[in-house]
Amino acid sequence: MAFNVNQFRATLVNDGARPSLFEVVMSLPPILGAGVPLTNDIIFRVKASSLPGDGVSQIEVPYFGRTIKIAGTRTFPDWSFTIINDENFIARRNLETWLNLINGHVSNLRAPQALAAFSYQSDAIVTQFSKAGPPIKSYKIVGAFPTDVAPIDLDWGLGDQIEEYGVTLAYQWWESDTTDAGTNVVPVAG
Repeated sequence: MAFNVNQFRATLVNDGARPSLFEVVMSLPPILGAGVPLTNDIIFRVKASSLPGDGVSQIEVPYFGRTIKIAGTRTFPDWSFTIINDENFIARRNLETWLNLINGHVSNLRAPQALAAFSYQSDAIVTQFSKAGPPIKSYKIVGAFPTDVAPIDLDWGLGDQIEEYGVTLAYQWWESDTTDAGTNVVPVAG
């Protein structure tokens, strides 16, 4: 096939999606206040994130010197985002408290109010928007909890920068407009 830039341009719907047009919304788990958003700070301060990954593990079965690969179970890699910090530290304090209730710094124990998974897990939604404004893709991250709140770098040489830090969450699964909560694939419109 000969190179034809017009064919490529014709397949790039609305000039392609932009990675900067997104929003992350997350509520605090019941142990920190059921249904309470993780402050509006999380919506406005998440600087970077990703749409979640997806995969199926493989099972290798050796047979007469040959390995046969068989589909295994669904896997959901950890999900991360980067938060811009401000001087009230509300989002970071909530995340640190959340981790501490899951496993205490000194006691090395889970808080009594965090014994059940539903009490310390929460859902998050990451939405990609079109250049015209409406959402074009949304993922619900189900049963998430933080596994890492990254350090904040301090440096006298970084005077004209705003602090930021990463957060990593483990989660159970994700749902989107192209899959349902079961095993069925929802047809993609358009």
